[in-house]
Amino acid sequence: MVDISAHGLGHLAQTAPVLDALSSLAPNVRLTVRSALPREQLARRIGAEFEHIREARDFGFAMHNAVDIDLAASAQRYREFHADWPQRVAAEATWLRRHQVDALLSNVAYLPLAAAAEVRIPAAGLCSLNWADLFAHYFGNEPWAGKIHAQMLAAYNGVQGFLRVTPGLPMADLQQRHDIAPIAQLGRRDRARVAQLLDLDPNQRWALLAMGGMEFRLPVTEWPLTPGLNFLVPAAWKFERDDIRSFDVPGLNFSDLLASVDAVVTKPGYGTFVEAACSGIPILYLQRDDWPETRYLAAWLGTHARAEMLTRERLLAGDFIAALNRLRQAPPPAVPLAGGAGEAARWLVTGLRLA
Repeated sequence: MVDISAHGLGHLAQTAPVLDALSSLAPNVRLTVRSALPREQLARRIGAEFEHIREARDFGFAMHNAVDIDLAASAQRYREFHADWPQRVAAEATWLRRHQVDALLSNVAYLPLAAAAEVRIPAAGLCSLNWADLFAHYFGNEPWAGKIHAQMLAAYNGVQGFLRVTPGLPMADLQQRHDIAPIAQLGRRDRARVAQLLDLDPNQRWALLAMGGMEFRLPVTEWPLTPGLNFLVPAAWKFERDDIRSFDVPGLNFSDLLASVDAVVTKPGYGTFVEAACSGIPILYLQRDDWPETRYLAAWLGTHARAEMLTRERLLAGDFIAALNRLRQAPPPAVPLAGGAGEAARWLVTGLRLA
């Protein structure tokens, strides 16, 4: 069974290539994916056959939007989640036994890992972050947080291995940590096809506005028109202007879209950062100093991509055209290799005894 967090789409972006690689290495393994994400969204990324259970075992953080954490609500949810921790773990262990789970991979809920250890099911974590480190960052100084953090760490440390995806948090407290290469599902650059599907001029420039699958609507219609530049946005934004297109159309894979644009404007997050860098696409990203993962992702981008940070004020004002031009003219670095999916799949076959 594979647990995939619905806290943004980066967890799915990391896990899907691993499952496809695993399916090739161990074709007799039957995959069940448990995630609050809709099946159709999972199937856009996961090529392997899988059963879907639409449930969640983590919440990450309560969010005001894609980048602003509701700390008070998050603290309350963690206190409630851990108030009866032994009973919660026991109930999850019963669930795993009832569903006859033979092995478990989690990105990156820790409750299933704690339960798997209790009933001796081989288990592994996979992610560029973990909730224990993030919890400690935001709540570590609170008098009520120590016991909760210890329970989280014990769950992560009870696994056969935790596959730390590059780039990511250091995770010094995870005893079974194994570092693996970047993971990216690389698309095919096909501007002619994208132009046809989205009614775009392939000779103009396209900037993809993607906030990692979480709500953060940018006021694009208030930005000045820039001749020769088009903005590609989620359909949910419902914007109408000659230079704006919705990218949510049938038959258009997001990875193919990302590989075909001239630049992406996004928030700090693993999936879009790494896929864009591995496709050679310039990246403008929102400043997010409070999110612990940002510094590590940004440092990696500094070596492997053409990238520049934007303050929230500049982003909301659309004041980044000069930055787009700078990135466009900058010499591209060598494209990084994304070999982490194969590494992870090979480790899982042996580490979880799937052969």
